[in-house]
Amino acid sequence: MRTMPADTSKGILHRVRRRTRWASALALLCIAGNSFGGSILFIGNSFTFAWGSPVRYYRADTVTDLNSAGQSGVPALFKSFTVQAGLSYDVYLETEPGVGIDWHLEHKLAVIGQRPWDTVVMHGYSTLDPRKPGDPGVLIASVRQMTELLRAKNSKVAIGVMATWPRADQTYQPQGAWFGKPIEAMAQDVRNGYNLAAAATPGIKVIPVGDAWIRAMHTGIADANPFDGIKAGKVNLWASDSYHASTYGAYLEALVLFGGITGRDPRSLGASECSGFELGLSAALVTTLQQVAFDQLAAEGTLKPAAPTPAGKTTPALKCSASRSDQS
Repeated sequence: MRTMPADTSKGILHRVRRRTRWASALALLCIAGNSFGGSILFIGNSFTFAWGSPVRYYRADTVTDLNSAGQSGVPALFKSFTVQAGLSYDVYLETEPGVGIDWHLEHKLAVIGQRPWDTVVMHGYSTLDPRKPGDPGVLIASVRQMTELLRAKNSKVAIGVMATWPRADQTYQPQGAWFGKPIEAMAQDVRNGYNLAAAATPGIKVIPVGDAWIRAMHTGIADANPFDGIKAGKVNLWASDSYHASTYGAYLEALVLFGGITGRDPRSLGASECSGFELGLSAALVTTLQQVAFDQLAAEGTLKPAAPTPAGKTTPALKCSASRSDQS
């Protein structure tokens, strides 16, 4: 077998990396291009509607649950962030607990296909495949098929896939598929699956929620193992089942989605961001989680820093009241 000269292989690798960076930037621009209006649909499961936390029914009157279950979850946080940022989105969600994108293709096409969407964000099952944990095959195929259907309605629809977080129950419990491995292992396997899905369907943006969770752990903000107790000064990103997201985890999820979809620096929301205030997060924690979300998106080369948000004279309570009025 003929060996490729070192200089040639380095040149090819450089061109591949450059094309990859260009494709990522293009995908971000496609999504950010809808920042000032349009419809957005979130397709997912309990990771979207925030099972196990107060976020599940938060501001349910500000979004449209296409399944009429009255749930709002992370899409309502996204809506709140965009209103505070002066952006206009009509926010919808189509969710079902414990399923992947393949389930929505089989059961909810009439609901999803009822109109063309400007932006769609979707994610699959938390282990990629419930029958074969870590196997991205179903995710890759279902992302491709869903994208084809969405683009048939609107060829310019901006599509993102949310790479979800690692599960503590799958990592630290004997029955878990990642038992005995570090929490980063599941996060990386899940992210790799979404990377492959995006690579197989051009024009798809990966939104790195799971990576942001790991970053929060590495920077000392979040505890990496809820089964040995939550260390002082740290938060638990998981809900009580060590599977779903807590209020903290859902808030970080929403911040990453906000930055990844709109192209806005999450830190521009400021310490007095009203949803954090309403959910009982301290101003210090709000700014810390905003920084984590920004750092993750910036590390991926998809977000640039914004000018610091000046401290305002309006109290969070008044700001939230005004935000509610804007959403009504």
